[in-house]
Amino acid sequence: MNYEDLLKEIVLSDERFVVMTAENRSAIRDIPAHLGERFIDVGIAEQAMVGIAAGLALRGRIPVVHALAAFLSMRAFEFIRTDVCIAGLPVKLVGAFPGFLSEANGPTHQAVEDIALMRSIPGMNIFCPSDEEDMLTGLKAFLKSPHPSYIRFNNLEPLIRHDKFHTGRAEVISGGRDITILTYGTLFREACRAKILLSGQGISVGLINLRTLKPIDEETIVNAAMHTSLIVTVEDHLLAGGLFSIVGELFLKHNVGCRVLPFGLDERWFKPAFLQDVLEYEGLTGEKIADKIMEESEKYAEHVEV
Repeated sequence: MNYEDLLKEIVLSDERFVVMTAENRSAIRDIPAHLGERFIDVGIAEQAMVGIAAGLALRGRIPVVHALAAFLSMRAFEFIRTDVCIAGLPVKLVGAFPGFLSEANGPTHQAVEDIALMRSIPGMNIFCPSDEEDMLTGLKAFLKSPHPSYIRFNNLEPLIRHDKFHTGRAEVISGGRDITILTYGTLFREACRAKILLSGQGISVGLINLRTLKPIDEETIVNAAMHTSLIVTVEDHLLAGGLFSIVGELFLKHNVGCRVLPFGLDERWFKPAFLQDVLEYEGLTGEKIADKIMEESEKYAEHVEV
């Protein structure tokens, strides 16, 4: 089963659902034939789409809207904030090609600040699956939730079998005494490879797939910080406002101190290229993440000895 199959199953089982798109049908090509008037394509008009979705939701519908993540989260931001979230409407926002998945496109099409924008809105929930299986595992819970929701669409092949989904609860792949890697979305697979490489060198590595960034699993993050020597955040997002910022906020809130090594974009866009080339160039392959973690660990060990 893929995203389109599960979405169709959910939508056909409940007449309240309406599927909408701003001329982005790549993941839902067969849906229109099954939904009739419950499928709406507004063309390249993300703001209008969100406004229409809010109106439909006020009348008891559950709109599931699709657009490129960059244009959905930025161009339609005010409509999401004002029309959807102030009213607390159950509009579901599905952002296609978020972060590094916008491969071969320039900065205009790169959604690397979408998490920062969406999590700044009161009442918004955020789902960042690590692959297609992860997305399908949590999709029904997010679509049936009464809250406004932003979903970072991800149809990558899974590396692992995922646990049962619970909104606001992280998926703990492994615990670690030396290092804990926190990640979500596209880069989960690279973080997983880094864990395998580091474990092969005798390092105890924890790996946590956060899944939902809002609500965030505060308990799991704080517990990891209290029982490990180094927290590593890995994300295809700007460091400002993303997971790195979330971790810093939680440490201040809970009065927790721990070394943190962030992987992400610091005040810059990524160069347009195919995904594997982007990962190589940005130093975000599993191998390069592992190498940098080892380098940081060795520097810290030398500092402690001095």
